[in-house]
Amino acid sequence: MKKRVFLLLLMVFPLFAGISYSQTGQAEKLRIIVIGAHPDDPDKVGGTAYKWASLGHDVLLVSLTSGDAGHQTLSSAKLAKVRREEARRAGEVIGVKYITLNNHDGQLMPTYKNRLQVIKLIREHQADIVITHRPYDYHPDHRYTGTLVLDAAYMVTVPKVLPEVPHLKKNPVFLYMSDGFVHPEPFKPDVCIPIDDVIEKKIDMYHQHTSQMYEWLPYNRGELDKVPATDQERREWLGRTRKGGSNADPYREILISQYGSE
Repeated sequence: MKKRVFLLLLMVFPLFAGISYSQTGQAEKLRIIVIGAHPDDPDKVGGTAYKWASLGHDVLLVSLTSGDAGHQTLSSAKLAKVRREEARRAGEVIGVKYITLNNHDGQLMPTYKNRLQVIKLIREHQADIVITHRPYDYHPDHRYTGTLVLDAAYMVTVPKVLPEVPHLKKNPVFLYMSDGFVHPEPFKPDVCIPIDDVIEKKIDMYHQHTSQMYEWLPYNRGELDKVPATDQERREWLGRTRKGGSNADPYREILISQYGSE
């Protein structure tokens, strides 16, 4: 039985009844955009993104902020450059483009200006599938990223909203990436994607984010002394701490219904 899965929850819209899977009419090549709050957030979809990219689909990873607040010593300007490069390398691991916007980390708000940014991203990519955070999270940037995508979801099809960027003729499928939050509503997946066979690629993506995986996050958790010294030891340590991902056990019935018993 599959041990690790990536879980997705549908955003539900009435217009789904008439949905088509491809903006371009090329059913064999879908266009997918993953919108996260910070550089390294889209990597949560890394295993699934790699599977899609390997099948020839067009995957774009996006961070709405520069990540310029998440470090204990680096200046904001330096950190923004570091994180943009880390994200670029993470995208290279699975052969996809990784865009980092210039909004400040910790200051993202669900404004009309930012909504237009999201609408522009989705339209320009001609997205068939959009994946983002749920609007329930400990971090305001995560919450507001989910809100911004939710607010943009219908508007990407409205011609008079941001008319300088051609609107989409068909609404994409919008999905939430999995999380562990239970209030106000626990995560209940609609889609389960096994990633046992590509988990190492996902870990390799995370491994590119040195400033986060081996510096800021351990520091913030009071575990900086646990970070190994060498690159190989760090990669192995990261694998042990990150491979858990979304364990399949809580969603065993869904997996069996989709893939059968093993």
